[in-house]
Amino acid sequence: MSNTNARAPLSSAKAEIVWHLAAVRHLQQMSETDRDYILGTHEEELARLGLQHRVWRPVVLDCWQRVGITTGKRVLDVGAGPGFGTIDLAEIVGPRGKVVALERSANFIRALKESCRAARIANVEIHQLDLMTDDLPKGEYDFSWCRWVLSFVSDAALLIGKLAGALRSGSVAIFHEYGHYETWRFFPRLPMQEKFREHVIATWRESGGTPDGAACLAQLLAENNFTIRSARPHIFCVRPGDYMWQWPATFIEIYLARLIEWGRINEQFAREVRAELAGAEKNPNALMLTR
Repeated sequence: MSNTNARAPLSSAKAEIVWHLAAVRHLQQMSETDRDYILGTHEEELARLGLQHRVWRPVVLDCWQRVGITTGKRVLDVGAGPGFGTIDLAEIVGPRGKVVALERSANFIRALKESCRAARIANVEIHQLDLMTDDLPKGEYDFSWCRWVLSFVSDAALLIGKLAGALRSGSVAIFHEYGHYETWRFFPRLPMQEKFREHVIATWRESGGTPDGAACLAQLLAENNFTIRSARPHIFCVRPGDYMWQWPATFIEIYLARLIEWGRINEQFAREVRAELAGAEKNPNALMLTR
């Protein structure tokens, strides 16, 4: 598959696809409060998502530029979260463009609205809805943006089918999803981190999702009349002093608390994971491979 920024008229296909295959982690599946996600919607998670967005922002902006998102375009933001990407998109498309943000969590929507007010952004339309149970708003979208969602919804096929119905022929759908979660590891190896990673994978599956959300994309896209135009893996090997190191490190701390809350692990397990990570951060030769 080749990478391209161009869009060509399609006949049999409903949309072109830029498959922005990433190596990342995300949020999505229910708990109890605020139509919660498996990673939560609390203030600590908001802060972690902000850091995550800043870490990945150069990669994302490069992707958007390559596919042609620019002034005056209309973008459907599927699973917008607290809106870090939404705000960037709104600033890029400008007053003549529009971003339609879809999000389930009331807490995240409040955060997005506050960000729009603070930045004096008026070209964002927000819909509070569940991607699995509600219809997606149809529109003359030029692009859709779906980041770290397929791993956490209970039915990826249903979502891709809905997206195909919402997009017009010739529009571009962009996905940023996990390809192989088990690539996330440290060198030298951290045995407790690997056990922690297995708990992450297990709980995501138990909540109805699947860690490797990108694995099913090619087939689902073909079944829904999409044409894949580009697919790029993004995986990084980072050191303790690199900014990207903070992204998985903060995830470990937040998800340890969730695992304790659910009774999956005890405090001793969490202490051992933290001690391993602290040791790696003091080792100038330590490396982390992102997922």
